[in-house]
Amino acid sequence: MVRGLSRSLSVITGRATAVLAVIGGTALISLVVLIFAGVVMRYAFGRPILGSNEIIQLAAVALVMSALPYCTSLNGHVGVDVFDRFLGRTGRRAGDLLARLLSGGVLSVLCHRAVLKALDAAEFGDATNMLGLPLWPFYAILAAGTGLVVAIFLVQCLDVILNGVEQ
Repeated sequence: MVRGLSRSLSVITGRATAVLAVIGGTALISLVVLIFAGVVMRYAFGRPILGSNEIIQLAAVALVMSALPYCTSLNGHVGVDVFDRFLGRTGRRAGDLLARLLSGGVLSVLCHRAVLKALDAAEFGDATNMLGLPLWPFYAILAAGTGLVVAIFLVQCLDVILNGVEQ
């Protein structure tokens, strides 16, 4: 039953990860186009794009936080295996569990704070200085990305415990 739950959670997190990866890809393409247009407008025509820095900063947040779950699900983060030979199989599994639990704990705090910040920003109408872009959607993307990474870490922990899969 627990293994079936683990598989179901993997499917759900996989679909949510795909949605966020599309958002991240869109943000990346938007950044490339905006930066290219900004350089051409500034240096070829002497007319910089007003507020491009605000848009770039917010798009970068959306890019990083929506790509984070995808990278996590593929085990794409940098890992150092200095002590693997000395720890043995059990030690590596314990290290994998500990790393995921600690990372998940820190990211769950960040997720909680981002949710609260998104709610506050929506309630008070927080916006950027120059263009007046609302900030709450970007806090929401941050919360969604970190929350999904925490869920992925939990599924990976279940995988290590139940199946002995070393990450």
